[in-house]
Amino acid sequence: MTESTDRIGFVGVGRMGANMARCLHDRGFELTSVYDLDATAVAHVATELRVHPARTPAEVADRSSVIITVVSDDTAMRSLFSAIDKTSLLGNARGRLFVNCATLSPKTHHDIGALISDQGGLCLEACMAGSITQARQGTLYLMCGGTPEAFARAKVILDALGTTVQYVGQTGEAAKVKALVNMVMNSNTAALAEGLGLGAALGLDLRLLREVFAQTGAASRVLETDGDDMQQRAHDCYFSAAHAAKDSAIALDLAKQAGLSLPVAQATLTQYRRLIALGKGELDKSAVAELTFLDRAGSSEAPH
Repeated sequence: MTESTDRIGFVGVGRMGANMARCLHDRGFELTSVYDLDATAVAHVATELRVHPARTPAEVADRSSVIITVVSDDTAMRSLFSAIDKTSLLGNARGRLFVNCATLSPKTHHDIGALISDQGGLCLEACMAGSITQARQGTLYLMCGGTPEAFARAKVILDALGTTVQYVGQTGEAAKVKALVNMVMNSNTAALAEGLGLGAALGLDLRLLREVFAQTGAASRVLETDGDDMQQRAHDCYFSAAHAAKDSAIALDLAKQAGLSLPVAQATLTQYRRLIALGKGELDKSAVAELTFLDRAGSSEAPH
Protein backbone atom coordinates (compact mmCIF):
# COMPACT_ATOMS: atom_id res chain seq x y z
CA MET A 1 0.00 0.00 0.00
CA THR A 2 1.11 3.57 -0.64
CA GLU A 3 1.51 6.26 2.00
CA SER A 4 -0.16 8.85 -0.25
CA THR A 5 -3.53 10.26 0.82
CA ASP A 6 -4.15 11.91 -2.56
CA ARG A 7 -7.20 11.06 -4.63
CA ILE A 8 -6.04 10.62 -8.22
CA GLY A 9 -7.95 11.14 -11.45
CA PHE A 10 -6.82 10.54 -15.04
CA VAL A 11 -7.60 12.64 -18.09
CA GLY A 12 -6.52 10.57 -21.09
CA VAL A 13 -6.82 6.80 -20.85
CA GLY A 14 -5.32 5.67 -24.13
CA ARG A 15 -2.58 3.06 -24.24
CA MET A 16 -0.24 4.87 -21.84
CA GLY A 17 -2.75 6.56 -19.54
CA ALA A 18 -4.82 3.44 -18.97
CA ASN A 19 -1.79 1.38 -18.06
CA MET A 20 -0.47 4.07 -15.71
CA ALA A 21 -3.87 4.06 -13.99
CA ARG A 22 -3.76 0.27 -13.70
CA CYS A 23 -0.28 0.46 -12.20
CA LEU A 24 -1.32 2.95 -9.52
CA HIS A 25 -4.46 0.97 -8.76
CA ASP A 26 -2.43 -2.21 -8.25
CA ARG A 27 -0.07 -0.34 -5.92
CA GLY A 28 -2.83 0.81 -3.61
CA PHE A 29 -3.38 4.41 -4.68
CA GLU A 30 -6.90 5.80 -4.49
CA LEU A 31 -8.20 6.43 -8.01
CA THR A 32 -11.39 8.45 -8.35
CA SER A 33 -12.32 8.88 -11.99
CA VAL A 34 -11.20 8.79 -15.62
CA TYR A 35 -12.00 10.90 -18.67
CA ASP A 36 -11.18 10.59 -22.36
CA LEU A 37 -12.72 11.75 -25.63
CA ASP A 38 -13.15 8.04 -26.38
CA ALA A 39 -16.23 7.12 -24.34
CA THR A 40 -15.65 3.41 -24.92
CA ALA A 41 -12.18 3.63 -23.38
CA VAL A 42 -13.61 5.52 -20.40
CA ALA A 43 -16.30 2.91 -19.81
CA HIS A 44 -13.83 0.04 -20.08
CA VAL A 45 -11.21 1.48 -17.72
CA ALA A 46 -13.78 2.81 -15.24
CA THR A 47 -15.44 -0.60 -14.99
CA GLU A 48 -12.13 -2.42 -14.67
CA LEU A 49 -10.78 -0.13 -11.94
CA ARG A 50 -14.15 0.58 -10.32
CA VAL A 51 -13.88 4.35 -10.64
CA HIS A 52 -16.22 7.08 -11.87
CA PRO A 53 -16.58 7.40 -15.68
CA ALA A 54 -16.40 11.19 -15.99
CA ARG A 55 -18.29 12.94 -18.75
CA THR A 56 -16.13 16.08 -18.63
CA PRO A 57 -12.58 16.91 -17.48
CA ALA A 58 -14.11 19.09 -14.76
CA GLU A 59 -15.71 16.02 -13.15
CA VAL A 60 -12.28 14.48 -12.73
CA ALA A 61 -10.90 17.60 -11.05
CA ASP A 62 -13.96 17.88 -8.83
CA ARG A 63 -13.38 14.38 -7.43
CA SER A 64 -9.58 14.44 -7.24
CA SER A 65 -6.71 16.20 -5.46
CA VAL A 66 -4.22 15.12 -8.16
CA ILE A 67 -5.09 15.05 -11.87
CA ILE A 68 -2.77 13.20 -14.24
CA THR A 69 -3.14 14.22 -17.89
CA VAL A 70 -1.89 11.91 -20.65
CA VAL A 71 -3.00 13.43 -23.95
CA SER A 72 -1.70 13.35 -27.50
CA ASP A 73 -0.45 16.85 -28.33
CA ASP A 74 -0.47 20.60 -27.62
CA THR A 75 -3.93 21.12 -29.10
CA ALA A 76 -5.50 18.42 -26.95
CA MET A 77 -3.77 19.74 -23.85
CA ARG A 78 -4.81 23.35 -24.41
CA SER A 79 -8.43 22.27 -24.92
CA LEU A 80 -8.51 20.91 -21.35
CA PHE A 81 -7.56 24.30 -19.92
CA SER A 82 -9.27 26.56 -22.45
CA ALA A 83 -11.73 28.29 -20.15
CA ILE A 84 -12.91 28.57 -16.57
CA ASP A 85 -16.29 26.94 -17.01
CA LYS A 86 -18.21 23.81 -16.04
CA THR A 87 -16.20 21.51 -18.32
CA SER A 88 -12.62 22.81 -18.06
CA LEU A 89 -10.02 21.55 -15.61
CA LEU A 90 -9.37 25.17 -14.61
CA GLY A 91 -12.73 25.52 -12.88
CA ASN A 92 -11.53 23.23 -10.09
CA ALA A 93 -7.84 24.06 -10.08
CA ARG A 94 -7.48 25.64 -6.64
CA GLY A 95 -5.47 23.51 -4.25
CA ARG A 96 -5.04 20.73 -6.79
CA LEU A 97 -1.91 19.29 -8.38
CA PHE A 98 -1.86 18.68 -12.14
CA VAL A 99 0.76 16.22 -13.39
CA ASN A 100 1.09 16.56 -17.16
CA CYS A 101 2.71 13.51 -18.76
CA ALA A 102 2.29 14.22 -22.46
CA THR A 103 5.16 15.18 -24.76
CA LEU A 104 4.32 18.80 -25.47
CA SER A 105 6.17 21.91 -26.54
CA PRO A 106 7.87 23.81 -23.68
CA LYS A 107 5.67 26.83 -24.45
CA THR A 108 2.50 24.83 -23.90
CA HIS A 109 3.81 23.59 -20.55
CA HIS A 110 4.63 27.20 -19.62
CA ASP A 111 1.22 28.50 -20.67
CA ILE A 112 -0.75 25.74 -18.92
CA GLY A 113 1.36 26.09 -15.79
CA ALA A 114 0.66 29.83 -15.65
CA LEU A 115 -3.09 29.28 -16.05
CA ILE A 116 -3.13 26.73 -13.24
CA SER A 117 -1.02 28.94 -10.96
CA ASP A 118 -3.38 31.88 -11.55
CA GLN A 119 -6.24 29.71 -10.30
CA GLY A 120 -4.39 28.60 -7.16
CA GLY A 121 -3.22 25.18 -8.31
CA LEU A 122 0.13 23.46 -8.77
CA CYS A 123 1.47 22.03 -12.03
CA LEU A 124 4.28 19.60 -12.79
CA GLU A 125 5.41 18.27 -16.14
CA ALA A 126 6.41 14.61 -15.87
CA CYS A 127 7.62 13.67 -19.33
CA MET A 128 7.79 9.93 -19.90
CA ALA A 129 10.37 7.75 -21.60
CA GLY A 130 9.27 4.16 -21.92
CA SER A 131 6.78 1.78 -23.46
CA ILE A 132 3.22 0.70 -22.75
CA THR A 133 4.65 -2.31 -20.91
CA GLN A 134 6.79 -0.07 -18.71
CA ALA A 135 3.76 2.11 -17.94
CA ARG A 136 1.91 -0.99 -16.75
CA GLN A 137 4.86 -2.24 -14.70
CA GLY A 138 5.76 1.12 -13.15
CA THR A 139 9.22 1.19 -14.71
CA LEU A 140 9.05 4.42 -16.73
CA TYR A 141 11.83 7.02 -16.83
CA LEU A 142 10.25 10.32 -15.78
CA MET A 143 11.74 13.76 -16.45
CA CYS A 144 10.07 16.42 -14.31
CA GLY A 145 9.83 20.19 -14.56
CA GLY A 146 8.09 22.66 -12.29
CA THR A 147 8.40 24.14 -8.82
CA PRO A 148 10.16 22.12 -6.11
CA GLU A 149 6.87 22.25 -4.19
CA ALA A 150 4.97 20.55 -7.00
CA PHE A 151 7.70 17.95 -7.47
CA ALA A 152 7.77 17.12 -3.74
CA ARG A 153 4.01 16.69 -3.63
CA ALA A 154 3.96 14.40 -6.67
CA LYS A 155 7.04 12.36 -5.74
CA VAL A 156 5.35 9.40 -4.03
CA ILE A 157 3.03 8.95 -7.03
CA LEU A 158 5.85 9.33 -9.55
CA ASP A 159 8.00 6.81 -7.67
CA ALA A 160 5.22 4.26 -8.21
CA LEU A 161 5.16 4.95 -11.94
CA GLY A 162 8.87 5.14 -12.67
CA THR A 163 12.10 3.38 -11.87
CA THR A 164 13.88 6.72 -12.31
CA VAL A 165 12.28 10.06 -11.44
CA GLN A 166 14.57 12.92 -12.49
CA TYR A 167 13.91 16.52 -11.50
CA VAL A 168 15.23 18.65 -14.39
CA GLY A 169 14.30 22.18 -13.34
CA GLN A 170 11.59 24.77 -13.82
CA THR A 171 8.57 24.43 -16.08
CA GLY A 172 9.52 23.74 -19.70
CA GLU A 173 12.97 22.32 -18.98
CA ALA A 174 11.81 18.70 -18.84
CA ALA A 175 9.92 19.18 -22.11
CA LYS A 176 13.14 20.33 -23.78
CA VAL A 177 15.02 17.27 -22.52
CA LYS A 178 12.22 14.92 -23.60
CA ALA A 179 12.10 16.47 -27.07
CA LEU A 180 15.83 15.83 -27.49
CA VAL A 181 15.51 12.26 -26.17
CA ASN A 182 12.86 11.46 -28.75
CA MET A 183 14.65 13.32 -31.55
CA VAL A 184 17.77 11.19 -31.05
CA MET A 185 15.72 8.00 -30.61
CA ASN A 186 13.79 8.69 -33.82
CA SER A 187 16.99 9.40 -35.75
CA ASN A 188 18.53 6.17 -34.42
CA THR A 189 15.43 4.29 -35.53
CA ALA A 190 15.54 5.70 -39.06
CA ALA A 191 19.29 4.99 -39.32
CA LEU A 192 18.81 1.39 -38.17
CA ALA A 193 16.07 0.94 -40.76
CA GLU A 194 18.44 2.14 -43.47
CA GLY A 195 21.22 -0.16 -42.27
CA LEU A 196 18.96 -3.22 -42.27
CA GLY A 197 17.36 -2.21 -45.55
CA LEU A 198 20.76 -1.90 -47.22
CA GLY A 199 21.87 -5.17 -45.64
CA ALA A 200 18.85 -6.92 -47.13
CA ALA A 201 19.53 -5.36 -50.56
CA LEU A 202 23.10 -6.69 -50.39
CA GLY A 203 21.88 -10.18 -49.58
CA LEU A 204 23.30 -10.25 -46.05
CA ASP A 205 21.94 -12.41 -43.25
CA LEU A 206 20.05 -9.81 -41.23
CA ARG A 207 20.13 -11.79 -37.99
CA LEU A 208 23.91 -12.01 -38.27
CA LEU A 209 24.07 -8.33 -39.20
CA ARG A 210 22.09 -7.38 -36.10
CA GLU A 211 24.46 -9.46 -33.96
CA VAL A 212 27.43 -7.58 -35.42
CA PHE A 213 25.67 -4.24 -34.89
CA ALA A 214 25.08 -5.17 -31.23
CA GLN A 215 28.79 -5.73 -30.59
CA THR A 216 30.11 -2.67 -32.42
CA GLY A 217 29.59 1.07 -32.72
CA ALA A 218 26.24 0.43 -34.43
CA ALA A 219 24.74 -0.78 -31.14
CA SER A 220 21.81 1.13 -29.68
CA ARG A 221 18.75 0.68 -27.49
CA VAL A 222 16.66 0.93 -30.66
CA LEU A 223 18.50 -2.09 -32.07
CA GLU A 224 17.34 -4.05 -29.03
CA THR A 225 13.73 -2.93 -29.19
CA ASP A 226 13.10 -2.53 -32.94
CA GLY A 227 15.66 -4.59 -34.87
CA ASP A 228 13.76 -7.87 -34.99
CA ASP A 229 10.47 -6.06 -35.54
CA MET A 230 11.92 -4.32 -38.59
CA GLN A 231 13.14 -7.62 -40.00
CA GLN A 232 9.86 -9.45 -39.30
CA ARG A 233 7.61 -6.51 -40.25
CA ALA A 234 6.02 -6.70 -36.79
CA HIS A 235 4.90 -3.13 -36.21
CA ASP A 236 2.33 -3.44 -33.44
CA CYS A 237 2.25 -0.01 -31.86
CA TYR A 238 4.26 0.81 -28.76
CA PHE A 239 5.23 4.30 -29.93
CA SER A 240 3.56 5.40 -33.13
CA ALA A 241 5.15 6.88 -36.22
CA ALA A 242 2.73 9.81 -35.86
CA HIS A 243 4.03 10.53 -32.36
CA ALA A 244 7.61 10.19 -33.60
CA ALA A 245 6.92 12.86 -36.21
CA LYS A 246 5.27 15.15 -33.67
CA ASP A 247 8.17 14.89 -31.23
CA SER A 248 10.90 15.36 -33.84
CA ALA A 249 9.02 18.45 -35.04
CA ILE A 250 9.04 19.88 -31.49
CA ALA A 251 12.81 19.40 -31.29
CA LEU A 252 13.37 20.97 -34.70
CA ASP A 253 11.29 23.97 -33.70
CA LEU A 254 13.52 24.38 -30.63
CA ALA A 255 16.58 24.13 -32.92
CA LYS A 256 15.17 26.85 -35.16
CA GLN A 257 14.65 29.10 -32.14
CA ALA A 258 18.28 28.45 -31.13
CA GLY A 259 19.57 29.21 -34.63
CA LEU A 260 20.74 25.64 -35.34
CA SER A 261 20.36 23.48 -38.42
CA LEU A 262 19.85 19.75 -37.69
CA PRO A 263 19.89 17.95 -41.06
CA VAL A 264 19.76 14.42 -39.63
CA ALA A 265 16.73 15.19 -37.48
CA GLN A 266 15.09 16.96 -40.43
CA ALA A 267 15.63 13.95 -42.70
CA THR A 268 14.18 11.68 -40.02
CA LEU A 269 11.09 13.85 -39.71
CA THR A 270 10.66 13.67 -43.49
CA GLN A 271 10.70 9.86 -43.32
CA TYR A 272 8.06 9.71 -40.62
CA ARG A 273 5.89 12.18 -42.50
CA ARG A 274 6.17 9.92 -45.55
CA LEU A 275 4.85 7.04 -43.42
CA ILE A 276 1.93 9.16 -42.27
CA ALA A 277 1.14 10.15 -45.87
CA LEU A 278 1.06 6.43 -46.76
CA GLY A 279 -1.57 5.83 -44.07
CA LYS A 280 0.89 4.08 -41.72
CA GLY A 281 1.14 6.73 -39.01
CA GLU A 282 -0.52 4.56 -36.36
CA LEU A 283 2.00 1.75 -36.80
CA ASP A 284 4.97 1.60 -34.45
CA LYS A 285 7.94 3.81 -35.27
CA SER A 286 9.78 0.64 -36.37
CA ALA A 287 7.57 0.82 -39.49
CA VAL A 288 10.03 3.38 -40.90
CA ALA A 289 11.75 0.23 -42.21
CA GLU A 290 8.85 -0.11 -44.65
CA LEU A 291 10.46 2.78 -46.54
CA THR A 292 13.98 1.33 -46.71
CA PHE A 293 13.64 -2.31 -47.82
CA LEU A 294 13.59 -2.73 -51.61
CA ASP A 295 10.81 -5.32 -51.53
CA ARG A 296 8.61 -3.12 -49.33
CA ALA A 297 8.98 0.50 -50.44
CA GLY A 298 5.73 1.58 -52.02
CA SER A 299 4.21 -1.85 -51.39
CA SER A 300 0.49 -2.01 -50.66
CA GLU A 301 0.99 -5.14 -48.57
CA ALA A 302 0.10 -4.32 -44.95
CA PRO A 303 2.77 -5.17 -42.39
CA HIS A 304 1.57 -6.85 -39.20
